[in-house]
Amino acid sequence: MPGLIESPGQIWLAVAPVDMRRGLDGLSAIVQQSLGHSPCAGSAFIFRNRAGNRLRLLLWDGNGAWLCQRRLHRGSFVWPKATDACFSVSQAQWQWLIAGVDWQRLSTEPRADWQV
Repeated sequence: MPGLIESPGQIWLAVAPVDMRRGLDGLSAIVQQSLGHSPCAGSAFIFRNRAGNRLRLLLWDGNGAWLCQRRLHRGSFVWPKATDACFSVSQAQWQWLIAGVDWQRLSTEPRADWQV
């Protein structure tokens, strides 16, 4: 439903895969202990399963917590191979990611080594 969930200030991807059986409390513990963030700060935290075909979104909206899940019928979500525990994405990158598109190739910022 449009307007049900506000746009978060920041969107964080948890790089390491998680067990999708974890609920609000388990994912909140990962946010605090492994990612070093507060789950109640208004940021969205996105988790992926090992196969890469499921995502879970954890978001505190000031009144309560949201836990949403998305599953792709075919293929897998493109995920960063960062060395950090979490990776920040923009709203536009988030929209491409949940559509199953390679959002890393659609960056509007030119590469530093690119020449005309």
